[in-house]
Amino acid sequence: MNEDSAAADRVVEATEDGATEDARASLDALGTAPAERRTDALRELRALADERPGRFDGLAAALAPFLTDEERPVRLTTAKLLVAVAGAEPAAVVPVVEALADRLADDDEFYYVRARSAEALGYVALEHPDAVASPDVLADLRIGLAFDEPEVTEKLAKALAFVALGDPDRLRHLVGRLAEHLDDDSEFVRYHLCTALAAVGSTHPERLEAASGPLVARLDDSDSHVRGRATEALASLVAADADASLPAIPEPADADEDDGDEFAARRMHALAARVHGEDSPVEASTAEAVGTLESIRETTEPAVEAMRSPDADGECPHCGLELPDQGPPMCPRCGAPR
Repeated sequence: MNEDSAAADRVVEATEDGATEDARASLDALGTAPAERRTDALRELRALADERPGRFDGLAAALAPFLTDEERPVRLTTAKLLVAVAGAEPAAVVPVVEALADRLADDDEFYYVRARSAEALGYVALEHPDAVASPDVLADLRIGLAFDEPEVTEKLAKALAFVALGDPDRLRHLVGRLAEHLDDDSEFVRYHLCTALAAVGSTHPERLEAASGPLVARLDDSDSHVRGRATEALASLVAADADASLPAIPEPADADEDDGDEFAARRMHALAARVHGEDSPVEASTAEAVGTLESIRETTEPAVEAMRSPDADGECPHCGLELPDQGPPMCPRCGAPR
C-alpha cells in the first residue's frame, strides 16, 4: 500500500472509530493525495455519514479545504458529504457555513456544487437559522430563483423553506419577492416556496396579503402537494383577516387513496372552516391542526418524498422528464437514478 492509499484509508478508519484528532490529521494529509484518491476517500466518508453522521462532529473545518479543491469531483463530493451530515447533525456543519455560502455565491462554480451547498445551508438553517440567514445569503438564495439552472433553483427554494421553518421572522420581508416565483416550471420549487410562505404565515399571517394572488393561483396547481401548501398559507391569512379578499373557495372534495390528494383535501377543509366560520361543517380540530409551524415542519419532507415517488411509467420521478423504456440508468436532465 502506497502512502496516498494509506492516507485515504486512515481518514475513513479514524472517522469511523470516532478518533476526531486522528481524522483531522488524516484529512490534512489527504489534501496532498492524487485527485482520484481524494474523491474516493470522500465518497467513503459520504457513505459513512448516511449511517453514522455523529462521527463528523468536529470535522467540518477540516473538510472545508476540499470545497475549494481544484478538482470539481472533489468539491461536489464534499458538498454532498456536508449535505448528509447537515441533514442529521446540523450543528456539526455550522463551522463551514461561510465556506458553503462562498460556494453558493460563486457564479463560476459548477452548478451542482452550488445546489448542494444551498441544500446543506438549508439543513443548518432549520435548526440554527442565526448561523445561515444573513442578508447576503438570503439574497443569493432568492436572486438565484430567477436565473439559475433548474437543479439549483430547487435547492435554493428548499433552503429558503428551511430558513422559514427555522425562524419565520427571517423571510417576513420577502413574501412578495418569493411569491413572484410561485409559477415556476418545477413543482418542487413551487412546493418549497409555498411551504416557506405557509411557515411565515404561521407567525405573521398578515404578511401573506402580499402573496394572496399568486397563492390563490396555486389552488389549481397540477401538483396536489403544492395545492395543499398554498391552501394552508391562505388558511392562515383568512384566520388573521376575515375580510381578506379571496375568490370563492371550492367545496372540499373527499380525498381518494392518493396521499397527495389527502394532503390537499385536509388543508382545503381547514381553509373552508376558516372562510365559513361557525357555519362550517368542518371539525374545529381539523382546522386547528393545519397551519402551525410544528405541523408544517413535520410534513415538509414526507410530502417531498411522496412527490418524488414514481407515478408514471417512463417518467423521471425527480424532474418529470419523459424517458424511453430502454433508456439510461440515470436521468440525462437531472442525473437522478431511474
